[in-house]
Amino acid sequence: MASTYTPLGIELQATGENAGTWGTKTNTNLSIIEQISGGYSAQSIAGSAQTTALSVSDGSTGAVMSHRMIEFTGTISGNQIVTIPLDAQNFYFLRNSTSGSHTVQFKYASGSGDTFTFGATDKGDQLVFATANDGTNPDIYTLGFGDGDVTLTGTQTLTNKTLTSPAIGTKISDTNGNELLNLTATSSAVNELTLANAATGNGPILSATGETNVDINLLSKGTGTINIKGNSTQPGEIRIFEDTDDGSNYVALKTTTLGSNLSLTLPTADGTSGQAITTNGSGVLSFSDAGISTGKSIAMAIVFG
Repeated sequence: MASTYTPLGIELQATGENAGTWGTKTNTNLSIIEQISGGYSAQSIAGSAQTTALSVSDGSTGAVMSHRMIEFTGTISGNQIVTIPLDAQNFYFLRNSTSGSHTVQFKYASGSGDTFTFGATDKGDQLVFATANDGTNPDIYTLGFGDGDVTLTGTQTLTNKTLTSPAIGTKISDTNGNELLNLTATSSAVNELTLANAATGNGPILSATGETNVDINLLSKGTGTINIKGNSTQPGEIRIFEDTDDGSNYVALKTTTLGSNLSLTLPTADGTSGQAITTNGSGVLSFSDAGISTGKSIAMAIVFG
């Protein structure tokens, strides 16, 4: 009976076979097992949109798919697909080190099972498990790196990652106990995001970086409003600072104690030179001529000289 092979290429020798070469084949098998358990291999997927099939090397070492860690490399100019055979069962540490803003998908060669895809700008790592759980539509599962608390030291970069926790009711603080982010759920605010700052007297900064001339938009949904509130002793205030990066002078819009809600509707167009904003007494603002009329000016001149 001839040898058979596992999906990852290990040779299963038949009884009485391979006289004189059994030791060599066994050593090769041990080398394959070693690369499966902890080996590293780089796979170039450079080029335009394409599918790269990782194949098994029966009875010999070197097959990329028979390594624990696989690093995808090369400059890509289109979305990439990397496949493994339907019967491959293994877990992999995948690293996307490609250049180019395109996706890299890891999947079985065919079928409609679950897959894993690096986003177009995700140059990171992922632990996946190739389940071989179905002969036609096997799944690729993504695996976490533990369910307990994770301590991050040094500089950490999180790019295109889905944040499934912390959930509502969780705080993120620095090592000194200073609250940085607070997600809370109260009777008055079901989804409340609170930003804090460790430095006394300085509020958190929402800043657009990496590009020039970037807008920051606050958008409500439907008929929802955007509310700006002060604290229990100070009314809400909007400050517009002067046109320098480190400017300290500003123009402020603030409220005082109100007996009821006040809504002001702005004009739909600019007025002409010399006009002022006036109200109709019902909160609708418009532009109208400022100052006194010509007739009143003449009368004033006659009386006062």
